Amino acid sequence: MMRPPRSTDEILTALARRADGPFEDATAMPPEIYTSEDILELEKREIFASEWVCAGRANEIPETGDYITYTIADQPVFVTRDGKGNVRAYANVCRHRMMQLLEGSGNRKRIVCPYHAWTYDLGGKLIGAPHMERSNAFEKKNICLPEVNVEIWEGWIYLSLNADAVPVVETLKPLAKIVERYSMSDYIPVVTEDHVWQTNWKLLTENFMEGYHLPVAHKETVGAWIAVEETEFPKKVAKGFTYQSFVKESTATYGVAHKQNKRLKGKWRNTSLLPSVFPSHMYVLAPDHLWYLSLRPDGVGKTQIRFGVALAPEVHKNLKDVDSFVENLVGFFRQVNEEDRQVVEGIYRGARAPFTQPGALSWLERELHDFMKYLAARLTVASATSSAEHETRQAAE
Repeated sequence: MMRPPRSTDEILTALARRADGPFEDATAMPPEIYTSEDILELEKREIFASEWVCAGRANEIPETGDYITYTIADQPVFVTRDGKGNVRAYANVCRHRMMQLLEGSGNRKRIVCPYHAWTYDLGGKLIGAPHMERSNAFEKKNICLPEVNVEIWEGWIYLSLNADAVPVVETLKPLAKIVERYSMSDYIPVVTEDHVWQTNWKLLTENFMEGYHLPVAHKETVGAWIAVEETEFPKKVAKGFTYQSFVKESTATYGVAHKQNKRLKGKWRNTSLLPSVFPSHMYVLAPDHLWYLSLRPDGVGKTQIRFGVALAPEVHKNLKDVDSFVENLVGFFRQVNEEDRQVVEGIYRGARAPFTQPGALSWLERELHDFMKYLAARLTVASATSSAEHETRQAAE
């Protein structure tokens, strides 16, 4: 039966109904959640512009002047390490004519605008601006780049445009107790890449959070090593994150502790954790490596992806040929990502089809229900507030 068109309020009501019910009765989210331009604008404003997002690993910028760039809800940002060793983040836009200052990653002792050479120090302060001596509107001492909130948690760089955002350390305190045994802040980055996929960001988030597809979509890669029936979920649903754990076979090429690993005991030597920190930071934390995705919507059907891989320190230290090992490891996960790309781009095309209806969820898709609760809590309240404000303005007019 063809699906009739629905308003934003109707879509969000359907989302809230699924999120509020018991998981055993849950179905997938309404297809319009992934295809509506109005939903995307609400997400950009109420989620990405107000929550914490992950830009990468702190040890990707170990030296003074090292930087990486990122974008949050249309705001370009760069993250750098200042002369005191602190990680700081700034709006990546010149205070003169709005030119983007930096691209990609690298090292700069000073930030020089490529348009007119306005120059900033690593504290964001303007220290040079040629040929501005005849301008009465120019006061160099008063010009600084806007600073963006940054927190380092377990080696991750989290950013927020919201000055009132609840600290990451508070939101993720329960998760810290789960991941601390791995000491993941010591894992050594070996690759960071940016990609763009033709899908909605939430479809990729959901795909990462469920192991139901592993024996099928990844039967040639990770699916061959994982017994999905041993997947475990937390008993209590957290507000800002969810996770699962799974055990890999001892014969697995990746995902088993190195013999020099003295941190992990018993089952933890071949147990991996898959935390998803809402809205869009997901990673696999294994005894020997971690790999992560950080997502940003770039339109309803387009997602920017930051992908990275890091190695446990004892693995990196004992490699005879680091380059060869990394090439094989990263090549393996690129294959996994390509398998996922085929899936989530296909789901997006399906979500746009007029006959599409959401189906019941498997017990292996528990985290999708957690994600629904998160989205419903932020989007339905925001939509109701916006509607009330709109009605108030109309009445006043």
